[in-house]
Amino acid sequence: MALGLTDEHLQLADSVRSWAERMSPPESVREAANSPDSGAARYREVLAASLAGQGLLGLHVPEADGGQGFGLPELAIAVEETGRALVPGSFLPTVLGSAVLVAGGLTGKLVASLADGSATAAVALDAEMNGVTEPDGTMVVSGAAAVVVGAPGADLVIFPVRPEVDTVWVAVDASDLKITPVAGLDLTRQLGRVEADGVVVPADRQLMRLTYRGFTLVADLAAAVLSAEAVGIAGWAVHTAAEYARIRHQFGRPIGQFQAVKHRCARMLVEAEQAAAVVWDAARALSEPAPAPGAADPAGFSFAAATAASLATDAAVSCVHECIQVLGGIGYTWEHDAHLYYRRALTLRALLHAPGPSSGGWKEQVADLAIHGFGRPVRLKVPEGDDALRESIRAELAAVAVITGAERNAALGAGGWVMPHLPRPWGRGAGALEQLIIDEELRAARIRVPGLAIGAWVVPALIQYGTREQQERFLPATLRLDYLWCQLFSEPGAGSDLAGLTTRAVRVDGGWKVTGQKIWTSLAQHAAWAICIARTDPSRPRHDGISYFLVDMHSPGIEVRPLREITGDALFNQVFLDEVFVPDDCVVGEINNGWRIARTTLANERVSLAGSWASGTGTAELLRVARAVADPPLAQIGELVSQGQAIDLLAVRAALKQLSGTEPGATGSVRKLLSMRYAQRVAELCWQMSAETGALGDAQGQAVSDGDPNGAYWARQMLQTEAFTIGGGTTDIQLNIIGERILGLPRDPEPPVSPPSS
Repeated sequence: MALGLTDEHLQLADSVRSWAERMSPPESVREAANSPDSGAARYREVLAASLAGQGLLGLHVPEADGGQGFGLPELAIAVEETGRALVPGSFLPTVLGSAVLVAGGLTGKLVASLADGSATAAVALDAEMNGVTEPDGTMVVSGAAAVVVGAPGADLVIFPVRPEVDTVWVAVDASDLKITPVAGLDLTRQLGRVEADGVVVPADRQLMRLTYRGFTLVADLAAAVLSAEAVGIAGWAVHTAAEYARIRHQFGRPIGQFQAVKHRCARMLVEAEQAAAVVWDAARALSEPAPAPGAADPAGFSFAAATAASLATDAAVSCVHECIQVLGGIGYTWEHDAHLYYRRALTLRALLHAPGPSSGGWKEQVADLAIHGFGRPVRLKVPEGDDALRESIRAELAAVAVITGAERNAALGAGGWVMPHLPRPWGRGAGALEQLIIDEELRAARIRVPGLAIGAWVVPALIQYGTREQQERFLPATLRLDYLWCQLFSEPGAGSDLAGLTTRAVRVDGGWKVTGQKIWTSLAQHAAWAICIARTDPSRPRHDGISYFLVDMHSPGIEVRPLREITGDALFNQVFLDEVFVPDDCVVGEINNGWRIARTTLANERVSLAGSWASGTGTAELLRVARAVADPPLAQIGELVSQGQAIDLLAVRAALKQLSGTEPGATGSVRKLLSMRYAQRVAELCWQMSAETGALGDAQGQAVSDGDPNGAYWARQMLQTEAFTIGGGTTDIQLNIIGERILGLPRDPEPPVSPPSS
């Protein structure tokens, strides 16, 4: 739930968090809330100098102007941590003000005074100010800005003015304005109304370079900075709710063990992770050079900022709301800090009301940009260096590229290119960086690595638990795609509770005879081999008496019956096993220790499905349909485009974490959960936009084309994507995994043990 990925950024976050614990502990925040005037005074007299001493007020300010010379990513991390601690006062409005000044080309003492803590700033994101430009270049300004955070007590106020031609942003000394404090929802920051009556603004206080292609960089900066604070608030809410759910007992057990509470906390984490991904990217985008006025936007400034604003403040509001629900009655009291965070989150969302060219909000702005072909490509840039490794990989792949058909598959398998992260000789033992280079060079050589389907889950299990003979027998053939695998795990009476299986394996001379029924088996009608789990000792506890078998699908006693799904297709199957003989050399691992191996298989399945099942039902298809209809629902489209961007960014962040040597943490599970539901939501919205043609059917094989919403196709997708939140671990199972393994909530209680069968 943190913006930072690199060691340097994580150290910065730790440093700011330590500062906040010392200088702005919860009791200090509460004092500021109870007395806003004294809180503002403490900021001016104590916190500003301390923040400046830590270099936090000038992180993003050039060194020539007294700053640290970093950029917006570093500032966003600092703002995230001060938001997590709910630091009161003018830190956020001041750093936003200095960011606007730097972006507008204003340098010198004014910027330096904000960086050294001797002055504070406030930015009016919207204002009814009119200006008249005089012959000498000065501007006479009159009007008002109704809601300006940090205005009372500010030394400098920045606001937009609408003269005869275009909006101009100006920086005006507060002493030249009338500033009236107004009661605010956020009790830890002051709000004010700002009025100007014939104020003369010299030319050097009129900010340049803040408009590009109709957008204002001020709105983009505000979106990134305020959203960074929202991420910190969401992180506090997730942590607070999970901590409380671990220790609060009701009905004889911790409330975090109740699935309703566990899933509530897990969904909070998903929202917070999604918000962190898009805000991180917005900060990166806005640290690149701004486009020239009227120029294109190669960095995706406006798209990245709008995406962050579309998701982050909503996530903060939602997470604190859910936190209060987990806390229960205590969360609704004045004494608990939850309401202070809720007030701050609501205020951020109110302030960040899309002051750009779209009057409908940030989500509409995202949709409008995306529909017209503007966006921000999600790419993982491979770090420079290791040229020798790249040249070696390129040379090997050049030899593979000239081969075709089965020979190419054999070469890819033998060379370790199919799953390069696996140890040699099955893979290449490639670390994160080498995997990225291999991926780039495969694309450059136009080599498509064949998908192993279920074999991709089998191979790691055999490498970890199989005998040398099993590995040599099965792995080369699997990697060169000589045959397919299927998975005989699920049963009609077990579902996601695989340990509840009833298929039995009975010891016979030379092996085992397996009897039972399996269901939801993909590729069973085509597979040569299957992995199968069966109960070998019914007297043992449910997880202990299970063994892991490799089953020849052509064995006598196997019957495959296709299952017709809601689409009318038959992709899944039922498999009946009637005393199917499995020799001892096809038992993987130790007898009665198969559950551990099955879990390895399931872990690979869930990771694999996150990147494959949702393909073909995504953002590109959504935008094609949106362009084809007369009045597309922009808010819904913008939300989905933002979520699609977040899903892609989560993959990049996971890879970057691996490159830096840190664990991906929640990213994999969160991305899987989001991807599955995302495909469903895209199908739902496209079907909705198809209007009455959505009543048509029989669209198998039809593609989505420009100028044709193709309701029959999307009706079919509506049906097909229902499986996405079931296969590879249902949504509920994924939420359990997030709640238990990432948030540390108590595991579900074990079911009662049934007496052994006679």
